[in-house]
Amino acid sequence: MSSGGEMFEVGYALAEKKQKSFVKPSLIAHAKSKGVNLVCVDMRRPLEDQGPFDAIIHKHGGEVWTQQLLEYKDRHPDLIIVDPPAAIEKLQNRISMLQAVDRVQISEGIGTCGIPKQLIIDNNEILHDDSAIGELTFPVIAKPLVADGSQSSHAMCLLFNTRGLYKLKPPMVLQEFVNHGGVIFKVYVVGKYIKCVRRKSLPDIHEDQVSTEEPLPFSQISNMVSGATMDENVAKAELPPANFIADVANGLREALGLRLFNFDVIKDSKAGNHFHVIDINYFPGYAKMPAYETVLTDFLLDLRHEKASVDSNSDGISLASIASKLGVPVEEV
Repeated sequence: MSSGGEMFEVGYALAEKKQKSFVKPSLIAHAKSKGVNLVCVDMRRPLEDQGPFDAIIHKHGGEVWTQQLLEYKDRHPDLIIVDPPAAIEKLQNRISMLQAVDRVQISEGIGTCGIPKQLIIDNNEILHDDSAIGELTFPVIAKPLVADGSQSSHAMCLLFNTRGLYKLKPPMVLQEFVNHGGVIFKVYVVGKYIKCVRRKSLPDIHEDQVSTEEPLPFSQISNMVSGATMDENVAKAELPPANFIADVANGLREALGLRLFNFDVIKDSKAGNHFHVIDINYFPGYAKMPAYETVLTDFLLDLRHEKASVDSNSDGISLASIASKLGVPVEEV
């Protein structure tokens, strides 16, 4: 199917909005010129009627789709799934998504990495628990616990004291706000490819700037500093050391078991060369990256090489077949 001069068949199972932003004609054409055929998968139809596929890439298809995908994998053990549904699911919860940061190993002398202090609010009683809330230093960011890419999952606000808590609805996560110079670093991971870019973020918050008991939505916070000033800050911001970003990206890729994701990093203004990972997203907007067609096609070619290596080493119930069933490279088994 993918040996010799035959095309490497890659099915993509994505929501319509994601299809339009990601699977552009330029990507389809470039991939085909390199021997990769991108095929739209209808998640409402049996996969057996649409294949055969060498690999399938997907995002948040729901329980019915996940069951169909795993059953198809059982019937076609050499299929490469990008990425395992169980691994993707961990990023849909703002607590489990950041647990992987603790497992990241950073080379000595290039910086340190962690996450801001957090507290899970899963019921209204905790909002009245002074001992629990007292562990946090205000201001804090209130984030929905579920991070499924929906509009409601992006409804966040800043709180300056405990009085604003009672207007919020659990479940949610309270995360201490860390001043970071109004700049966030977004790191895109595509297999072994890593790209770090600067982006405008929330401005630093000082006690004398705001006097309100109301939760302040992010859009209002951004208006506290003029756009021109913020853009200048972003342009002048020094990128984190490349080897530091590589250590974090490689560590997260291994800990999460994912190949397509990005993560947000901020530099603590008060802690020298210390950085916080504050968010991790699966299958982000790669089309925003320059030359994304080349990056993604190279990734798919790596999958082709991986599959060819597994197939060539296959011998009955072998290490390669075990790796294929797990959906991971054979060298990782």
